[in-house]
Amino acid sequence: AILACKTPKKTVSSRLEWKKLGRSVSFVYYQQTLQGDFKNRAEMIDFNIRIKNVTRSDAGKYRCEVSAPSEQGQNLEEDTVTLEVLVAPAVPSCEVPSSALSGTVVELRCQDKEGNPAPEYTWFKDGIRLLENPRLGSQSTNSSYTMNTKTGTLQFNTVSKLDTGEYSCEARNSVGYRRCPGKRMQVDDLNISGIIAAVVVVALVISVCGLGVCYAQRKGYFSKETSFQSGRPNFGSMGVERRWMTNYLRLWQLGVEKIY
Repeated sequence: AILACKTPKKTVSSRLEWKKLGRSVSFVYYQQTLQGDFKNRAEMIDFNIRIKNVTRSDAGKYRCEVSAPSEQGQNLEEDTVTLEVLVAPAVPSCEVPSSALSGTVVELRCQDKEGNPAPEYTWFKDGIRLLENPRLGSQSTNSSYTMNTKTGTLQFNTVSKLDTGEYSCEARNSVGYRRCPGKRMQVDDLNISGIIAAVVVVALVISVCGLGVCYAQRKGYFSKETSFQSGRPNFGSMGVERRWMTNYLRLWQLGVEKIY
């Protein structure tokens, strides 16, 4: 990269300074010497600077200042140059759920933080590029997804079993492109029969317990027993807690007998 100083008047007697602007101003070229790490990877070509092995940290605004003696004293002229460093994307970070239920909303994410300019994103399923507008694709594919090439999201509004497959994402800009490894997403239907069976089992258990309670009440297993004699509580070996546990065990036994 070359930082060109385009001031109109440059003479042999001119004094040149280069500065990098930002939150703090730092010298790049001062008193006829390159400063900092520019000593080892830059060279002066007339009033211009040629930077070798440009890095992302070199991006920013630079200002050259040329001062020369004149009849009115020192004449100062300056020029500002903006250096933009182009960087290819790194391997993007991809978030793909391993499983999903048919009919739900599912979002896949892809992001790269290195590329400059900011990359655009493309999603692939089983190695085949997905169209930004799914309605233009094959009728055998799900047309309910939305792809945002700027943010890298792929959202299925109602995911289906047809969407099962291996997904990967590519980040691309004017410098290059990279793709993340594929990740498989399995889409299954909701197991309605299993849910119904579980509900039926729970209902049967509740019914059996209810019948057992009714039967125990009719037989008098839950009748109140006198626990106070002569106005004093009876703390014999068969206390309230033990009696309650005995009644509970009888109730369980009755429930089992009812089933079989």
